[in-house]
Amino acid sequence: MPAIVSVTSDQLNLWLLAFLWPFVRMLALISTAPLFSERAVPRSAKVGLAALLAIVVSPTLGAMPAVPLMSVGGLWIMVQQVLIGAAIGFSMRLVFAMVQAAGEYVGLQMGLSFASFFDPTSGGNTMVLARLLNVIAILLFLAVDGHLMLIMVLVQSFQVLPVSDAPLAAGGWFLLASAGGHVISDGLMLALPLIAILLTLNLAMGILNRVSPQFSIFAVGFPITLLAGMAMLQLLMQYLGPFLEPRFAATFTSILEFLGALRS
Repeated sequence: MPAIVSVTSDQLNLWLLAFLWPFVRMLALISTAPLFSERAVPRSAKVGLAALLAIVVSPTLGAMPAVPLMSVGGLWIMVQQVLIGAAIGFSMRLVFAMVQAAGEYVGLQMGLSFASFFDPTSGGNTMVLARLLNVIAILLFLAVDGHLMLIMVLVQSFQVLPVSDAPLAAGGWFLLASAGGHVISDGLMLALPLIAILLTLNLAMGILNRVSPQFSIFAVGFPITLLAGMAMLQLLMQYLGPFLEPRFAATFTSILEFLGALRS
């Protein structure tokens, strides 16, 4: 006679919590992290990937807090997981925002500020050059297995900051906010060689226009600036990988530091 397997409601609740809370953190990261959050990726694929990761990772996380799901404490834990997952994805997106900022700086100096189109990722108009650099950064991210490292950091986040009903410390959010300051500085550092060359070229053409007033600066200046910018951009491409790889690694390390600072 076959044995009858009985499952109580408490066991079902524990199994549901063991899956749901990690799933919420993973889904929040996939919805905000670069590459995973692209609108070209179907929503069903995002939800399916988060569910698959939760099924694989949940058995290794140990016991979850004994808090009912349909309660104030359960809602608070779910909100925390959303904030943690979104913060991890936002931290990784800062690197790509830096590359996009560099494209904006260079495009403005090259006279390409009018060359923009609607970017579904950002939800607004983006310069073509900024979008190009962003696509190259995503390809480099894939080439160095950054997407796999991001998933690894997500799994490690449950050891650094386990699921609990304890409040999150304010020091961690301060670290995340301070990391946003590197977007402008690093983006300017990446674009600085091109900006310096283009400013020097504009200064030379301005002096030439003063020396020779019949020289049509508006007719000749734009093609020269555009060609010089394209030539310098081609030279910059070979240094883009060595510039971004250390920043990818530093971002993964800073994410773990940020999660550690969130522990109260």
